[in-house]
Amino acid sequence: MKATENSRVSGSASHKLALLGGAPSGVPPKPHYPRFTERARRHIDEVLREGKMVGLGTAHPWLGAAERAIADWQGTQHCLTTSSGHAALHAGLMGLQITGGAEVITTPYTWGASTSPILYNNALPAFADVDPDRGLLDPDSVREAIGPRTEAILVTHLYGQPANMTALCEIAAEHGLALIEDGSQAHGAKHRGKRVGSFGDAGGFSCMGGKLLATSEAGYLVTNRDDVYWNAVISCQHAGGTEDPGRADEEGFPSDLRPYIDSLHYTYRVSVLNAILLVDQLAKLDEENANRTQNRSWFVEAIEGVQSVSVPEYPDGDPVYHMVSLNFRAEHAGISKQTYLAALQAEGVGAFSYIEVPLHRLERLRPSTGAPRTMFAERLERAGMDYAALELPGCDAKVERSFEMSWNWIDEDREAMSRLAAAFIKVEEQLDALRSYERQLR
Repeated sequence: MKATENSRVSGSASHKLALLGGAPSGVPPKPHYPRFTERARRHIDEVLREGKMVGLGTAHPWLGAAERAIADWQGTQHCLTTSSGHAALHAGLMGLQITGGAEVITTPYTWGASTSPILYNNALPAFADVDPDRGLLDPDSVREAIGPRTEAILVTHLYGQPANMTALCEIAAEHGLALIEDGSQAHGAKHRGKRVGSFGDAGGFSCMGGKLLATSEAGYLVTNRDDVYWNAVISCQHAGGTEDPGRADEEGFPSDLRPYIDSLHYTYRVSVLNAILLVDQLAKLDEENANRTQNRSWFVEAIEGVQSVSVPEYPDGDPVYHMVSLNFRAEHAGISKQTYLAALQAEGVGAFSYIEVPLHRLERLRPSTGAPRTMFAERLERAGMDYAALELPGCDAKVERSFEMSWNWIDEDREAMSRLAAAFIKVEEQLDALRSYERQLR
């Protein structure tokens, strides 16, 4: 469906934009998400009835089942379930012992949950630039950001888009850096046929209720390194020593870590109920991801004639679609992105700018901020970090142009995609009216 194939008389009342007083397009309502199976609800009911709520390690059948299933699916040796994606990334940094003012090169174009674990492990983020089309970490900029204190790279597979792991792995190996992947929006995404999360030394994933692998609130760490796994275990999991066996009772626990088994750890355990949901949701994730991808393909096909947006391409990867990211072309539309989004929203499209302020411009990362004090504020001051002075043009361009739609379309629905696209086509056909609208606002 192209805009030129479905043109209407510009001034017709039936085609007037909802923002300007017309009727909305009839965009289908957002799907109910997440969906849990009757089987999962039955298992949860059984656990609640029996009261088996304490799960300190894989001796609990549901924690063991969840970690085995995820490790197999991810193609990694270890999986450690956690209470959140933030906890998973923090566990990875603790497992790698990245602390003491070490610098971690990472992206400024993401949610703060990627950078917060760096700060809270007493390390320092060093922001590199991103590709302005996809918003993913730029390997050339990563190379330029490497300094004497650099110990790691933390890459985010934002929106479900796989980053260039071939280049980033080469850089990490060349400079002896640890590589950490944030796959919190990318469960199942692949780079050159391999799942993200399995390239680096550690991978952290979020499984909160809006993610691709959705529970209520959970996460997991995956790694192929025994030392990373066990260091993370003693830093954020219960060792045991009670009537309920813990992580220190598991096969392979290193003897050299036994002197350090104590109660000084973060409480990052997953709940038993969320472990049940992880097992059940994982069983249907590949099918749901395939349906999201098919729906995105139909939508992109249907907006082919819409010149106000461009669609990122993925020549060396297979994304999954937690969100669909589009880039606004102001030079064609002749209006601001804010007006364009307002027009789409009035038609019923759930479009929004996911990243409105890049991380390096956040007030709480300024050395002289008046914000409430945190454990990382003094470290930033001593290090003399002035993130706001960074020039990251790729990031600036992506923030300026990008907007997103949540993509919880887990059933194939070509009609819904056509109706969603029709709102974009309607706005495209009424750009002149929106230009006049903007002029009147000045």
